Amino acid sequence: MIILVTIIHVIVCLFLTVVVLLQSGKAGDISAAFGGQGSQAAFGPRGAATALSKATTISAVLFMLTSVTLSIYSIRHSGPSSVLQGVKSAPVKTQPAAPAPIPANPSVPK
Repeated sequence: MIILVTIIHVIVCLFLTVVVLLQSGKAGDISAAFGGQGSQAAFGPRGAATALSKATTISAVLFMLTSVTLSIYSIRHSGPSSVLQGVKSAPVKTQPAAPAPIPANPSVPK
């Protein structure tokens, strides 16, 4: 079951990337990116933006759901753990550091 969710997650990631990249800015529409004259004939004046917006919303929701599902599955099957769980701590020195030796003949600048 988790393999199916992972495959769906990867497909949704790729689809979401493509849909977001196909969306045009406020200055032009989708056919301007490919050199066309306009998308009014196929989608209507705002049809392409609406279809891409719906596709983006649906794929974003699917992405979030598969992400949460994979996260919950990972936590349940591996248990809570720490990143530093296997790292051994360094031994602590118990003796204080020895003071620096005082020079026998200190030179005084003149």
